[in-house]
This record gives sequence, C-alpha cells and structure tokens, in this order.
Amino acid sequence: MAIFIKKVLLGKCTGISFVDSTPLRVCRNQRIRIHKTFKGIAQKGKCSNGMVLRMQATFDMQREELLNFMIMSGDVDDRKPLEYKAFVDLIYGKLVGDKGYISKNLFEKLFVDGIQLITKLKNNMKGAMMSVSDKLLLRKRAIIETVNDELKNIAQVEHSRHRCFDNFMVNLLGALSAYCFFPKKPTIRVEPVDCMNDRQLTLGGFY
Repeated sequence: MAIFIKKVLLGKCTGISFVDSTPLRVCRNQRIRIHKTFKGIAQKGKCSNGMVLRMQATFDMQREELLNFMIMSGDVDDRKPLEYKAFVDLIYGKLVGDKGYISKNLFEKLFVDGIQLITKLKNNMKGAMMSVSDKLLLRKRAIIETVNDELKNIAQVEHSRHRCFDNFMVNLLGALSAYCFFPKKPTIRVEPVDCMNDRQLTLGGFY
C-alpha cells in the first residue's frame, strides 16, 4: 500500500507547497505506564495527549494533492524531516510553514536545493524583507489545518486502540489513500495578476 501511495497517489509540485506536522495519539495519558504496543517507538510530545507519533506531510493546495509524508516519534523536531533529501526531492519553489520551522541553517540548505522556506517571524525576531505574495501565502497557511482535521475526523487516521504497530501502519496508509480520493478537498486558487505592464510585482489572488 505504501508503494501504491508513493508511485500512484502522490501529486506533483507546482511551485507553492505547504508543510505541517500533526500528532497522532496512540495511547492516552491514563495508560502510558502499562502501554506496550508502541513502547520504544512512540514518545510523549510537547502536547498533553499521551504517547504520540507525528506525521509530517507536504501538500500542494492548488492541485489538492498530497506530495509526501513521513512518520516520526513524538519528540522529534518538526524541522528534521526537511533535512532529508528524499523528503523534499520533488519539491521546488515556495514552501510555507509555521513558526516551528524557523531555522537559518535549514533555510540556507533548502535554498541551495531550489526551495524557499517561508515562515512567520517570532515576536523577538527582527523584521525581514518579504514580498506581498509571500505575506498572502502566510495568511493562507492555516488551510493545512483543515487538511489535518479531515484526515483525523473523516479519514480516521488517528485512534488510540491499536493492538500492534502493523495495524497502525495499515490504518494510516488506508486513511491517506482515502484522502487522496476525496472528491473535494481544501484548496487555494492562485491567479497571477500583472500590474502596470509587468513593471510591478506579480501578485497572486487567493480564494
């Protein structure tokens, strides 16, 4: 099933992608001491949802397609998957993420590979030059949270009663496959608009 998703269902990047990670709870707080199924695999994350794994995924919101995904332990830094060449190999252009992806070294590494990482700045950081189109993309970044909500509440990618790790992976891959076949998914419509006979910055219209 993993090969089918990787070879058939994953989409193609159009130059504007969104990245986010979401916790997948595999054990409630009350059962952590006696839980054995994910012992040594899942860890307690920053949230209070018990033992979790994290799913990192990239989406092309223009074509409504999943570009790539990775499963990692709950205590792994969200920026770690972006350091792997295989995870971002098919991505180019702009990659929009939240403040958890802020890293000068990561930005420079991705920029060399043709990827511009766009994130909001923390309150204690100095301002940086940013185009209007990039600011508009950041305003629309929250749409990926809608994707995570559909994966959890419609595709049922998460529940805390798995009896074995294999069952977890089958449920996860099945949910991702089902999402790829949804007839209607969250999307962003981008229409380039040229102003003043191409003398000004090309903006994107988002709907």
